[in-house]
Amino acid sequence: MTNNQPHHDLSGPPTAPPLILGPSIGTSLAVWEPQLPPLTRTHRILRWDLPGHGGSPAALLPSDGSATIGDLAALVLRLADEQGWERFAYAGVSIGGAVGLHLAAHHPERLTSLAVVCSSARFGDPAAWRERAALVRAEGTEAMVASRPGTWFSHGFAHTPVGAALIEDLRATDRAGYAACCDALAAYDITADLERIAVPTLVVAGRDDPATPPAHARRIADAVPGASLLEVAGAAHLAGVERPEPVTAALLAHLTDSTAQPHDDATTRPQNDTPHKDAPSRPQNDTPHDTTPHTDTPHTDTTPHTDASRHAAGMAVRRDVLGNAHVDRAVARTTPFTARFQDFITRYAWGEIWTGDGLDRRTRSCITLTALIAHGHDAELAMHIRAALTNGLTREEIGEVLLQSAIYCGVPAANSAFATAQRVFDEIDAEHVTTRATTRAATTTTTTTATTTSTKVDTASRSDTEK
Repeated sequence: MTNNQPHHDLSGPPTAPPLILGPSIGTSLAVWEPQLPPLTRTHRILRWDLPGHGGSPAALLPSDGSATIGDLAALVLRLADEQGWERFAYAGVSIGGAVGLHLAAHHPERLTSLAVVCSSARFGDPAAWRERAALVRAEGTEAMVASRPGTWFSHGFAHTPVGAALIEDLRATDRAGYAACCDALAAYDITADLERIAVPTLVVAGRDDPATPPAHARRIADAVPGASLLEVAGAAHLAGVERPEPVTAALLAHLTDSTAQPHDDATTRPQNDTPHKDAPSRPQNDTPHDTTPHTDTPHTDTTPHTDASRHAAGMAVRRDVLGNAHVDRAVARTTPFTARFQDFITRYAWGEIWTGDGLDRRTRSCITLTALIAHGHDAELAMHIRAALTNGLTREEIGEVLLQSAIYCGVPAANSAFATAQRVFDEIDAEHVTTRATTRAATTTTTTTATTTSTKVDTASRSDTEK
């Protein structure tokens, strides 16, 4: 990196189609870590840091209040030129998304596709950004630390290791660089240029985002011809960090479909994206509707053929078989270190094997139980005993599978398996007892409340009559 270039990171196959990822103000290129493993299988990824953020020098932007989004876009083009990329896909978060919109409007010949994540065509009152710039210049980015967790994340995500690391990135950000980015946001308003953006565009919003609420995303998607819109439930401003699964799936589908389209056909839209104007204003699913099959019935025409469709199909089957609670826990525990493994098992084990047409899920459960017994994987066995019940096996049929395994896997292995199965059945029975008790308590409370209310009404009625 030279002094006139942002700090950046390259990953993925050198000959793969290029994709540049832009960050949000106050963060570093680490904001894209959750998406990196799946994206680097199909693209050459360049992540860059904003001036004064991460490893980029603050002097890349003017410090006199004149910085613009166009200045940041020029830095991106400089990075692309250094790589020899005449055309590239671009995705950006917040201010990074604004850079993408500027590139699409003013340099459309350079982009093959655009994804705008938790961003806006205009980030509110310019005066507020000028005030923030002055505050940070005077007190440093520590002045922003207290307010960012509630803006960037929902549901206490700021207290996770990933959330805490991003807050530390904010603390480490140079005050001059942060303030210059505020100046750029104050001067930014691309509303009038949205309708002339012709590259395939995906717009992503966090449904709980207080900085750029879904209405901002809808305004972009309404104005950009043919743009697709995704609203992610349970996510605030850094939706790709807090809910990486739906954001990554949407990006993969968008990039795959955009790559498949002829570059000179700006009117042809991705086949797996629902055009925004024809879609409900509040999507019911986090992933594009036709990339996530939910049926148990084999169909020869629904086999996933791309990484994006395999991941989406795998996640759907994984949730169907293991349950949302288990998958949500696994996703929540995902770290940059384990992200590639989570992607691997979702895409390969669940997206290719479990979605196959050759066997039904009952049969797959029988095979899975036997394999786990043979290798002594008791923790996985417990999980898949629950899954087998979900897939339609009875307790008696599971017992038959375990008994059969005693012959071919060994009596000690089967003995351990029977103990595991009994423990799972006992846990399920206890859960049912707890659920019934809770339901009865709620019913009793409701009945008592209704009776008390009725008594009060009757008493009041008699009192009124007596008066």
